[in-house]
Amino acid sequence: MFESLTERLSKTLRDLRGLGRLNEKNVKDALREVRLALLEADVALPVVKDFVEQVRQRAIGQEVIGSLTPGQALIRVVRDELTLLMGEQCDDLNLQAKPPIVVLMAGLQGSGKTTTVAKLARWLRERKQKSVMVVSCDVYRPAAIKQLETLAGEIEVHFFPSDTSQSPVDIATAAVAQARIQFIDVLLIDTAGRLHIDAEMMEEIKNLHAAVQPTETLFVVDSMTGQDAANTAKAFNEALPLTGVILTKADGDARGGAALSVRHITGKPIKFIGVGEKTTALEPFYPDRIASRIIGHGDVLTLIEEAERSIDKEQADKLVIKLKKGQGFDLEDFRTQLVQMRNMGGMANLMDKMPGLEQIPEKAKAQVNDKELRRLEAIINSMTVSERRAPQVIKGSRKRRIANGSGTQIQDVNRLLKQFNQMQKLVKQMSRKGGVTNMLRGLRGKLPPGMSF
Repeated sequence: MFESLTERLSKTLRDLRGLGRLNEKNVKDALREVRLALLEADVALPVVKDFVEQVRQRAIGQEVIGSLTPGQALIRVVRDELTLLMGEQCDDLNLQAKPPIVVLMAGLQGSGKTTTVAKLARWLRERKQKSVMVVSCDVYRPAAIKQLETLAGEIEVHFFPSDTSQSPVDIATAAVAQARIQFIDVLLIDTAGRLHIDAEMMEEIKNLHAAVQPTETLFVVDSMTGQDAANTAKAFNEALPLTGVILTKADGDARGGAALSVRHITGKPIKFIGVGEKTTALEPFYPDRIASRIIGHGDVLTLIEEAERSIDKEQADKLVIKLKKGQGFDLEDFRTQLVQMRNMGGMANLMDKMPGLEQIPEKAKAQVNDKELRRLEAIINSMTVSERRAPQVIKGSRKRRIANGSGTQIQDVNRLLKQFNQMQKLVKQMSRKGGVTNMLRGLRGKLPPGMSF
C-alpha cells in the first residue's frame, strides 16, 4: 500500500537524517523532493501546495533548524503534517443513536460498494458486537441483490429481501420497519451505482436519504482513481450530507493520492480503508498510523491488534506450556505459525506494517511471499507425524519422499529445514519475552525517532 510514495519519501527523509545541520537551502531541496513525490502519487495540486507550505513554515523555524537532530526533527514535522492532512484522528461511526442505526452507502459503480457493505457488516458484528441487517436498493442490477444475499449468509448477518420490481424508497423504508421489529442494532443500505455522476442517480439517492434519515451517510470510493476519488467525493458531498468516506482497494494503490486528498478537498473524514478482497479486509482509518506507513516507519500498533485478534490464544498457551516443559518447538508448531501468519493477512500485510522494511532490497522482499508460505506448508504436510516431531531424522531418502509428495525439490526441503532451525532459535527468544504480541511490543524501543505508541 502506497509503495511508490513510501519509497520516494523514505529516500528523501533518510538522506536528511544523516545531516548534522539543516539550513534553508537543504530544507528547500528536501521539500522539492517531497513535492515531486506527492505529485507523482496523484495528490491534488492544491493539497500539495498547502502541505509543502505548512511543512516549510515549521521547518525553517527553531523547531527544526535549532534542533540537535534537525534531520529527525524534519521527519517528525512531515509525519505530523501528513497526519493533519488526513484528519488527525480516527473518526468512529456514530453507534450511540437510537437503534436501528441506519447507514446509507453511496458511490459509483465498480467502487466495491456491495463488498464494502458486507465488510462493514462483519466488522460491526465481530468488533462491535452489533446485530446487523443489510438490504440492497440496487433495483437495476439483480446480480447485486443476489451478491449481497450470498455475502450476508457467509458473514452471518440478517438479509432483507428485495427485487427489481420495487422502488428503492419502498425497499429502504420497509427494511427500516423490519429492522425495528427485529430489534436490529444497525441497518446497512446498499444503493445503486452508476458509471458516472448523473442527475437521475443523485435525485434517487436524495429521495432515499430523505425517506430513511440515516445516522451515517458514507461515500465508497476506489482509492486507485487518485485525486479523481477526492473530486467525486466532493460532488457527492454537495448533493448529500456525507458523514464520511470509505476508501476501497487500497492494497492495490501504490500511490496514495486519494488518501491524502479526500479529507482536504471534501472536509469529510475517511472512516475506513479496504485492504483486500476478503470480508475481513477492512480497517478503521487511523491518520497517524497511515502517515507512519507512508514515511517508512511501519504500523506496529495495527500489527499488534491483528496479532491479538488472529492468533489462537488456546494454541499459543499450549505452545508456551510445551516450551516451559522443555519439549521444544517442532515442525507441527512451525506449521501452526504459518497458518496464523496467513490468518493475519499473509506476508504482504505483515511487511506493509513492519518498520524499516523499505530498506530491504526488492529482490529479497519478493522472495518472501504467500506462495512461499504455502510451499512450506505443503512440504510439512508431506512428512509423517514422527518426522514433524523429530526433524533431525529427515535424511536423504526421506527428503526425496517428502519432495515428491509435496511437488517440490530436495533443495526446497533443505531450505525449509534451515528456516525451521532459525525459527527454533527465534521461538526460544519469544518464549522468554512472552509470545508474538510482546515481541511486537518490544519493537517500541527500536522504532524510528518520533514514532510513539
